[in-house]
Amino acid sequence: MKKYLLLFIIAVFAMSCSKKVEVKGKITGGSPLERIEFIEASGVATLPLINIGVNKDGTFAGSFEAPRSGMYVVSYGGKQNLIYLKGGQKLDISGNALTFPTEYVITGDAKKNNDFFTATQKYLSTYAQKVNMNELLAKDENTFLKGMEKVQADITKNIEENEKKFGPDSEMVAWKKNDLASTLLTIMNQYEMSHKQMGNPSFKVTKAFTDFTNKLEENKEVMVKENPYYRQYLLGKMSADFQKYAQANSAGKTDITTSELFAEYLKKNQKDLSQTAKDYLLAYVMAQSDIHPGSPAKTVEKIKKIIDTDIKDNTVKEDLKKIQFAINGFKIGEQAPEVSVVKADGKSYAFSENKGKPYMLAFYASWNPYIGEATVPVLKEIVNFYKSKMNFVFVNVDDTKDQFVKTSSSLLKGIAGTNVYADGGLNSDIAKKYGIYGFKLPCFIIVDKDGKIASKPFFNLGDPELVTVLDKQTGLSAPKVNPNVQLQQGAGMDPAVVAAQQQAAAAAQQQANPQPAQTK
Repeated sequence: MKKYLLLFIIAVFAMSCSKKVEVKGKITGGSPLERIEFIEASGVATLPLINIGVNKDGTFAGSFEAPRSGMYVVSYGGKQNLIYLKGGQKLDISGNALTFPTEYVITGDAKKNNDFFTATQKYLSTYAQKVNMNELLAKDENTFLKGMEKVQADITKNIEENEKKFGPDSEMVAWKKNDLASTLLTIMNQYEMSHKQMGNPSFKVTKAFTDFTNKLEENKEVMVKENPYYRQYLLGKMSADFQKYAQANSAGKTDITTSELFAEYLKKNQKDLSQTAKDYLLAYVMAQSDIHPGSPAKTVEKIKKIIDTDIKDNTVKEDLKKIQFAINGFKIGEQAPEVSVVKADGKSYAFSENKGKPYMLAFYASWNPYIGEATVPVLKEIVNFYKSKMNFVFVNVDDTKDQFVKTSSSLLKGIAGTNVYADGGLNSDIAKKYGIYGFKLPCFIIVDKDGKIASKPFFNLGDPELVTVLDKQTGLSAPKVNPNVQLQQGAGMDPAVVAAQQQAAAAAQQQANPQPAQTK
């Protein structure tokens, strides 16, 4: 009996520690061409945790590992909203395609927390219309402080009323109060900065102002981990000082990065700041300033070194490595990972079958708007030109093998190459090993004859650097086109193909530089 009881206790404990969130729902009028994504709003690496397809009847389902309890961004059809999630929850979310996820209905485990969140947000939007913040910012300090204390009291009262009404988890209430504190701190800093900029650079706030600020920062170690607004507040506080430091320490250094300067600044000028805060602030600066498509190899290596040496928090470190890999790809010369993929006939296919000949990996999905009429004609031209000297492997990341068979037989018909399917789509082994996400599709990577990575990930078939890599790997020489003139004037290409190439280039450029998730 004791043995069974012990097993039961272990099972319950394992369930309580689970990070998995199971998602299902229905979007009335939803399109199979649109996808639902969930992104951790408080993390430093805003990569989608899952990309879920919508069925013809609008239903969808999936599951993902939630790094922690907190706010997440739910995205669909170019619209985004916040949602509070906990590991181990079953989320049933629904809505209408015209308004989802700006508006949504939740049932199941996540209902009470998100009903509370929605109610408090609704109150805030109404309350903001009653308070003239610009007028308050122009007042003398005493009047401003009284106004801020009233704002805090009013919103806190509403939070507590909704807590009684909906019975949310204590973590949800704590997050909401910390979120309020972060917002108030940002306004406090705005007040201080605006008075310094009004012809009085020596302006200093009183002790009462400082005491109120310190009270708002009572939970600062939690806030810096959970709330991007608080991080932005801290960065705003040190902005002017950092600008002076950067100007004084970057003179004559043409290749120094913002991340390097900020890492040095934190060590020398912010010794009282906790290591946790330094980690999150440095991560924010790196993600915003130096981790982006097209970063030179030298910059990529510099950022890797800063991540390894300056970031101490393992979660932050791993998140930064993930986003850098997703954006910049493998290091040139690394061995291309071997993965499990299958052909339409069900037979397995190994990339090593290309050894002795360079090859291009082309990742795509039928639901991606940047594949099809715009990209395929250009891809066909490239394949026809280089196929005598290299192979082409088209990796489909659709949700099912049936969809892969339909897509590859229609979309890529007549294009020489090997069509393979990544079982599991964007959740497949190959997607994880090659850093493939929905926002990166279509994506093209060149591998040399020895099976080593020969290029960064390309999102634009019209990228001159891609042509350079292809020429180098094959020994061929593609016709050169002046990028500053219409492509019809070069290479004698079919005007329809050239037009398609221009469309693909524009689409890929937009897709490769997605707008960041808008969190509150």
